[in-house]
Amino acid sequence: MTLVAAYVERRWKSPDGLDLFARDYAPGPGVARPPIIAIHGLTRNSADFGALAPFLAQSGRRVLAVDVRGRGLSDRASDPMTYRPDVYAKDMLALMDQAAIDRAVFVGTSMGGLITMALTALKPRAVVAAILNDIGPEVAPEGLARIASYSGQPVEIGSWADAAAYAKRINGVAFPHYSDADWDGFARRIFRQQPDGEIGLDYDPDISVPIRAAGAKALVPNLWPMFRRLAKTKPTLLVRGGESDLLSLAIAEKMKKAAPAMAYVEVPGVGHAPMLDEAEAKAAIFEFLADVD
Repeated sequence: MTLVAAYVERRWKSPDGLDLFARDYAPGPGVARPPIIAIHGLTRNSADFGALAPFLAQSGRRVLAVDVRGRGLSDRASDPMTYRPDVYAKDMLALMDQAAIDRAVFVGTSMGGLITMALTALKPRAVVAAILNDIGPEVAPEGLARIASYSGQPVEIGSWADAAAYAKRINGVAFPHYSDADWDGFARRIFRQQPDGEIGLDYDPDISVPIRAAGAKALVPNLWPMFRRLAKTKPTLLVRGGESDLLSLAIAEKMKKAAPAMAYVEVPGVGHAPMLDEAEAKAAIFEFLADVD
């Protein structure tokens, strides 16, 4: 079943004055429930939630799928060192304040999950529950090295066919079952065509500056204290791609041991990171959210 739902374009100001963007999906009929703020991964944008967000909204929750600073329709930062999870988390708090949202459920894919953990440390009361998509308090170095190898790197694209080929080249390991049509759709989420016809990646290449500045330390972040604080005090669901090279099975097992009450689902045949429109992911998300108020 495919559900198409309209969204309105919402703008908000970051604490340092950037104009930021979100897709704002109105909730379906029924009793009002805490809204959802969906946060994408490092090089992605709000379009990643284009399939899931309408279903979540139809269930009775307002959904705001954001473009993190430097991505999509959000402003690019003049200081690339502000491309950090703690700054992103403060941007999310600014969104909540300006949208009159006191508490929300956070869905965080990869970097979005790191932002969710940082946000919980900054303002625990703001987080009702969290869905962490293929991310944990530590990551497998090989997966992060793979992402770092293409993030912020220049790419020449002459056509949408070129864009689809690029999308397949860097993400084929995660979605081996995708068809040519799937890769075309993927490309149209991560690239944007300018008025002059030029097609370019839909993010600021400088988002990789803090990663390069951190060097080897970026490959082994220790966020276990933040994760424990989140998972022990808030309902938490961990989604893992069965073939993920970023969230290894060993790390997922450590997370489950550290937080026995955490819900968990594995999406077979998918790497980093599930799109959350997979049957297994959607079923787990809706079961999890049924008890979150």
